[in-house]
Order: sequence, then structure tokens, then C-alpha cells
Amino acid sequence: MKLEMTVTEAAEIFKEIQKQPEQFFEMIRADIRETVGQYLTTVMNHELTHFLGRDFYKRSVGQAEVNHRNGSYHRDFTLKGIGEVAVKVPRDRRGDFKTQVIPRSKQYEEEISRDVSMLFLTGVSTRSLAMISERLIGRHLSHTEISSANDELTEAVEKWRRRDLSAESVKYIFVDGVNFHMRVQRSIDIIPVLVAIGVTEKGHKRVLSLQSGDKESAGSWREFFKDLKSRGLDGQSVILGIMDGLPGLETVFKEEFPRAKVQRCQVHIARNVLSKVPQKQKQEVADDIRSIFYASSQKKSLEYFEAFQKKWKETLPSATSCLERSIHSCLTFFNFPEEEWISLRTTNAIERLNKEFRRRTRPMEILAGEEACYRILAFISLKMELHWRSNPVGKVRKNLPFFKELAYENFTQKS
Repeated sequence: MKLEMTVTEAAEIFKEIQKQPEQFFEMIRADIRETVGQYLTTVMNHELTHFLGRDFYKRSVGQAEVNHRNGSYHRDFTLKGIGEVAVKVPRDRRGDFKTQVIPRSKQYEEEISRDVSMLFLTGVSTRSLAMISERLIGRHLSHTEISSANDELTEAVEKWRRRDLSAESVKYIFVDGVNFHMRVQRSIDIIPVLVAIGVTEKGHKRVLSLQSGDKESAGSWREFFKDLKSRGLDGQSVILGIMDGLPGLETVFKEEFPRAKVQRCQVHIARNVLSKVPQKQKQEVADDIRSIFYASSQKKSLEYFEAFQKKWKETLPSATSCLERSIHSCLTFFNFPEEEWISLRTTNAIERLNKEFRRRTRPMEILAGEEACYRILAFISLKMELHWRSNPVGKVRKNLPFFKELAYENFTQKS
């Protein structure tokens, strides 16, 4: 098609562009949408021609019953980067023809569905996406449509959650649970999700499992660990579990992984001890606990612990007894390579993951069921694994001032 206009007409158009340039671009977009709609209609007409085996107005010879064209029906279909286009879908008289160009059950192309799901997973709520969808893709999407697009991720998430672990040579496991407000049938309940992070022989961290269950129940943890082994995890290769003091967890872990030792999180223990200390003595007691936990060797650490007992047993018997009950499980990390100590002292790795879980789900307030929860948590887990690639366990130089300061002043490592 050749476009022709006079100099006067061109001058008038340029004047209008100067006054309202946005209208000029809107005209371009409208023309593009119309042209694309015509193109798709033409392609589908050729598709029907191939299906029938003859062109328009062409008679078929030698066939008793012949199928014919039967007009068309109007459809709107949204394309990424173009917006909503109007097409005419051709029909045959028998109703046998089904176009492959535009799926019958789809209102927009698959790429848009993926983009919407990605925006949702990264933190944009379904209602916010519904509000801005027309500006983003040229068509309003209801929050129900967005939820349906996210549902398509469920199968992929389940494959990832149930994946085979036999190829993962896991030596350490961090375990913890995190609570979410979740819709269950017609009520809103607090549902815990059990989480396990494995550390491979090369020091790489992997999220091994996400599973709803009662984190206060030893039975739930037993089933959680059995599930890991049923998926191929070698229980004999696991030699350490890092955890806080959840009821029954330590006992069950040792039963399911008989070669493994247990490291209790030093941050949790320090908090428990300090909760039994009056405000005036908190700083002094904290300094003494820090000396125990960050001693240069296990022997030196136990010497500091004996000094702590003599100093505080009469004044603060409850705090002293609290530390006595957990002291040996707090110092298990001394039995492992020194370059890994900073990573094994605490449950910081899994606490960081749980913090990301809470940050992402906070705007939602209530999760729409277990599957919706897994979709979001799986995405965050994979994103965190990308971050962990540059920070493997045992690869941090212990003499870096930055990490020394964090270790001695905050009990923990933060990335």
C-alpha cells in the first residue's frame, strides 16, 4: 500500500503532532493492531483452506458429502507488545475446524501469562496487577484471570518440590519452620511450613524441601525427614543438622540420620539465656556468652563456660541452668573444618530464607491455600539459590575484618 499526501496535509499533521504528540503514537498503535488483526484473520482463512482441501468458491469433484465454509465469528485476542487485536475466526459447516493460530480457550498469548505470573511472584498482588494490566498489556485482566494464570505454575512447582535428591551429596542440613496465614476451606488458619536447606560436599546450599506440617510435632518432623530420604537423599551422608530448640526435633533428627551430630543455633540459645537476666546485667552476661561461643577452640570455650558458671550460678541460677542444658550442642561446630565455623554456628542461612518468605507474603496478608503458598516459596527459594552460588559454605576467609566484626558483635553472619 502506497501512502500519498500533499505538502499542505503533511504540514497540518505535523502541527497536530506538535500540539498532542501522544495522539500520533496512539494512531500508530491503532493501525498496528488493525493490521495485525487482518494478518491473523488471513492466516486462519488459509488454515481453513488447507483443512477443506480447496480454495474459496472452488467445487469438489467426486465427493458425496462436502464440507463448506460457514462465515466467521468475531474474537479479541491480546498479543504481547501490541495489545488487543480484533480477528475474524472462520468456521466450517460441520464444526470440525479448530484453528491452531489462536487457541479457543485463550484470551491472550502464553507469553503474557508468563509475564503476569512473574510479576505476581516478584511481589505485585493480583489486584494491583488487575489495576495496571490495561496499561501494561493493552487489555484489562481481572484478578480471577491472573490467579488462573498463576495456577498453571502449580505442576512445575510440584515437580520441583518432589524432585529426585539422589544426585545431591548433602552433608549438612539446616531445618526450621515458618508460619503463614492461609485460607483453608472457609476459615483462615495459621499453617506452618517446614523447610530444609542442604549443604553439598562443595559447600553449595540447596532448598531440599518445603512441606506444610506442625513444627511443634515430632511426628511431623519424622515424616518430613522420611520424605527427604524417599526422594533419594542419602541419610548416611548427612553428618550435621543445624536447628533451633523446637520440641522433639533434635531427637527425631538423630534417629533418622544416625551418623549426624546436632548443632543448636547460638543466637537462639543466647536469647533464651538473656531472657532470664535482669536488664542491668544483660550486657555483661552477653559479653561472657560471646566469649564462650567465639573462643578459638572447644577446649578454650569450655574453660570460659566454667568461668561463667562460677561467676553467675548463685546470682543468675535460671540463666546459668539454661546455658548448661545446651552448651554441648552449641559447640558441635568445633568438630568440623575451621573455615566453616562461621556458617555452622547459627541457623542464619534458613532464617534469611524465612525472612524473604515473610517479606514477599506480607502484602498478601492471607495466602489462598497450600498450592498458592508453595508457588511463591518455590520462586523465592530458586532466587535465593542463585544468590548462594557466590557465597558457598566454607569459602569465606576467616580473617576478613567485615566478617570478624559481624561474628563477634552480632553472633551471626549476614549476607
